[in-house]
Amino acid sequence: MNVNSKRIRALIKLGDHLRRFDTNHENYSKLHFVIQKAMIYNRWFTELSVEETIKTWGITLSEKEIEKWLSNYSITKKNNPKTIALILAGNLPMVGFHDLICVLMSGHNALVKCASKDLYLLPYMTQFLEQETGEVNFSYTKEILSDFDAVIATGSNNAARYFDHYFSNYPNIIRKNRNGIAVLSGKETSEEFQLLGKDILQYFGLGCRNVSKLYIPEGFNLDLIFGGLYPFKGVLEHAKYANNYDYNKAVFLMSEFDFLENGFFMLRNEPSFSAPISCVHYEYYKNENALKKHLTENKEAIQCTVSKLDINDSIPFGEAQRPSLRDYADKVDTLLFLESL
Repeated sequence: MNVNSKRIRALIKLGDHLRRFDTNHENYSKLHFVIQKAMIYNRWFTELSVEETIKTWGITLSEKEIEKWLSNYSITKKNNPKTIALILAGNLPMVGFHDLICVLMSGHNALVKCASKDLYLLPYMTQFLEQETGEVNFSYTKEILSDFDAVIATGSNNAARYFDHYFSNYPNIIRKNRNGIAVLSGKETSEEFQLLGKDILQYFGLGCRNVSKLYIPEGFNLDLIFGGLYPFKGVLEHAKYANNYDYNKAVFLMSEFDFLENGFFMLRNEPSFSAPISCVHYEYYKNENALKKHLTENKEAIQCTVSKLDINDSIPFGEAQRPSLRDYADKVDTLLFLESL
């Protein structure tokens, strides 16, 4: 690793700043204002979820984790840094931040197009970094992108088709819809089911790492899932979630779908990976080896796998929304891609 030490120090200092976040401290008045503004423009963002995101990033950006992340790369200072166009999603608070710090650490510059639903949190973070480095590495635009050398774009499957066409002449990473899954053995503890509930309902289930599909053994008691979800029943107090729950339940009833529900969440026996808000799909499996083959065949639809079974690249319950710096979206090494430019 031979990367600009100023940038590393800036990232470590930002991590320390976020770990110490306190809405009542005068040093955080600007960040508190930014959070309030972000919540106004995106009603899915709650004060709790944004603060949880901030503190999670604070833990992630520790000196130890940053050094562990960068130790696998030979990054040198760029004499001719490239401009990387970033088209970011806005479904979760700060969802594109990992791409931003990858560009920073690679020695390139970022031309950023934020989602209209998350316009305020990321500029705060990059302004902090630029103050620490004394460099200008990030610019933001709402206009059509121009004058860039490579692209990293995240969106729906429909958006990805547009991205593929429009950016085909540039080095690119184009991300599509993926989903988190969980593979259960039936021997999980009550604590693990509650952590699974968090993996399902954190951020109201809007993230690509949220569990939206369960694989369960035959004879599994589905009440165990509802038991793990019960501590999160407060989601129904959120108007947008409640409206989606009522709407999707009505659609299921009118379509005469078989499903189970507990007053704020639904379970449906359905093979597709993507489930609507307030619902998880589940599917039974008989043989673990056959299931592993099925997961391998469908790896392009899977963002992460939660399980305590011996499943490739599985993560513990409760960790779906806490990826490390080494966990790249769609398993494409963003920093390696940037370093190759």
